Amino acid sequence: MKQTYKIGGMTCVACSSGLERLLKKKDGVVSVEVSFATETMDIEYNNNITFEEIENTVKSLGFYIINDEEKEKKKSKFNLKLFKLIVSIITTVLLMYISMGHMIGLPLPNFLNMHTHSVNFAFSQFILSTIVVLLGYKFYVVGFRLLFKKIPNMDTLVAVGTSASYLYSVYSFIMVIMGHTEFLSTLYFESTATIITLVELGRYLEEKSKVKTGEQLNKLINLKPKLSVVIRNGNKLTLKVDEILLNDIVELKTGERVPVDGEIIDGIASIDESMVTGESIPKDKTVGEKVIAGTILNNGYIKFKVAKIGSDTMIAHIIDLVKKAQVSKAPTQRITDIVSGYFTYIVLAIAIIATIVWAIIGFDFAFLVKVFVSVLVISCPCALGIATPVSVIVGTGKAASLGILFKEAEAIENLSKVDTVVFDKTGTLTVGKPFVTNIKEIDINKNKLLECIYAVEALSSHPLSLAIVDYAKEKNVELKKADSYMSIIGKGIYGKLDGKEIYIGNEKLIYDLKIDITKHKKVYEKMYNDGSTVMFVVISNKLSGIIAVSDIERKESKELIKKLTNKDIKTYMLTGDIYNSAKNIGKKIGIKNIKASMLPEDKTNFIKDLIKDGKKVAMVGDGINDSPALTAATVGIAISSGTDIATNSANVVLMKNDIYDVYNAIMLSKYIFKVIKENLFWAFFYNAICIPIACGVLYPITHSLISPMFAALAMSLSSISVILNALRINLFKTKNNK
Repeated sequence: MKQTYKIGGMTCVACSSGLERLLKKKDGVVSVEVSFATETMDIEYNNNITFEEIENTVKSLGFYIINDEEKEKKKSKFNLKLFKLIVSIITTVLLMYISMGHMIGLPLPNFLNMHTHSVNFAFSQFILSTIVVLLGYKFYVVGFRLLFKKIPNMDTLVAVGTSASYLYSVYSFIMVIMGHTEFLSTLYFESTATIITLVELGRYLEEKSKVKTGEQLNKLINLKPKLSVVIRNGNKLTLKVDEILLNDIVELKTGERVPVDGEIIDGIASIDESMVTGESIPKDKTVGEKVIAGTILNNGYIKFKVAKIGSDTMIAHIIDLVKKAQVSKAPTQRITDIVSGYFTYIVLAIAIIATIVWAIIGFDFAFLVKVFVSVLVISCPCALGIATPVSVIVGTGKAASLGILFKEAEAIENLSKVDTVVFDKTGTLTVGKPFVTNIKEIDINKNKLLECIYAVEALSSHPLSLAIVDYAKEKNVELKKADSYMSIIGKGIYGKLDGKEIYIGNEKLIYDLKIDITKHKKVYEKMYNDGSTVMFVVISNKLSGIIAVSDIERKESKELIKKLTNKDIKTYMLTGDIYNSAKNIGKKIGIKNIKASMLPEDKTNFIKDLIKDGKKVAMVGDGINDSPALTAATVGIAISSGTDIATNSANVVLMKNDIYDVYNAIMLSKYIFKVIKENLFWAFFYNAICIPIACGVLYPITHSLISPMFAALAMSLSSISVILNALRINLFKTKNNK
């Protein structure tokens, strides 16, 4: 059984990695991934373990699985956390005023004067710091519990550090009561309170910032309307979206959102699909066309028949893909998770070693406490642990808003390193359906030729016939009714118009009719050489026209190839089509590396060979016929028509059916990975610089130590800076192909 659960109570990445390690040891747990950034646990387990046992394991560490009831509790807990934080801040400011105000000349009541009323001075600090310690009791409950379970986290560092400073301050307070006023200088009550308050403030700001990282996903989740008008058994009903059934008829007016997927049966409307597909231009839709849940009816009126509801709708698939991508782990994240898992042990060891070294040198106990506490609170496993996941969360959300779906975090990292892009031809670099590209009339008026062709071809459903019909419509040719029609299998069609017999077909048909076409050989051979399908038109037993039909390149393909080439990315085109056809398309769009007449297994083997040569290969295809090749590539990119996003073999899905988004996806992945590397660098750099400073390496030069209070401030700011840097991804702009 595979399940995803929301986990509450985690305070840093060491919590998630500790829970993950503990669950992996349980018999019956097949696999588990816990994400601190998304507060989720993806777990697969069998009958050897029950849900209750899993839940008890989570609870044993002080965490909890969030259900609907817990979601409401979490809101109230967040409000309580804010209240406690405000109290802590006020108390800490007051404590700082009493303990340090005299140093900068601030007035104090006489009964708190440290020289004349030393016990009152110390006692007031004891009371105020104790209030803050009690408000932050969870640091000690969770921190020491996880320490005893051998999976220490950031709470452990704060708990151990503040316990040391608080208990030593209590000892100094007792000595002051006994008349040893020299111990007033070793009161660290304000450090204890400030550390707890700053860490709590940092976490509060971090949690608020993390809400922003999921904004794009939340926008997708909130796309569905609450209510909709449904026509059922002839009656108009206003129903909740969850109450809509398959085959119901839904009525929509201007300004309303589409509640479920369906097909229009009446009306015409302009529909904005930007939040679902990323396509900014509204689409005009009428009877027979599909509508997607979450899109907005800009103008018009329609009725549509419900085709998909609930988790089967396209928006549900998109949300599911984005969620899965956000909780998945990139290769880089797996490495930092391992480092973060041992980070707390390393910091504890460094703090102890630094303290012992200074003790051996001969420094007093107060100095040792300052070093010990500073090292513990300045370290930041959180910044290291969230550097990758918050960037992935923001990046996948931003990508989804642009109509680019990353199915897993690994795809982002892999795509950022791609140096070779392999394209399928048909439906990828080309539109994927035939168009009339040339018509040669012979001894007949062109419009008259088109009238004859149109009348006969309009009765056929063959793709080539549809191409001719579309061409005739574009040319505003009048549709006349043919007197008769017959399909000649494998050769063409036959019909009559105004008493004239009309044949349209291939060379086999012309051979059967014994029509001489040799004097027009140059014309049709050029069409063949361009990769076109050639059809001959015979009217009243005379060759009257030659038609070239072929797939055409997408208008954005040429600019895409140019952009990729400018970025030193090599491009290939693979196709099962004949070489002439492929060469013609390649010449038009500027792609030189062409492999034609390839079977699906040939494409797959070609990609595997590129990878063996050390290339990072992205394969771009339609996601159906190219499934083996998409799977074989470093990254598979599918261009979606918006109907098959959940079932294809690609790692990345382009929702707008716009080939140029291949470039946008690559550039976005590079930008996301750049931010990830920046975050990791600063997280490592911060710890590499700050921990030695907290150990006192600069003391022989400066003759001063970093204050534990400033250490706590620096630690909190490091995590917040990582999140703010990740939010820069939302500023990414796509490159316009126009």
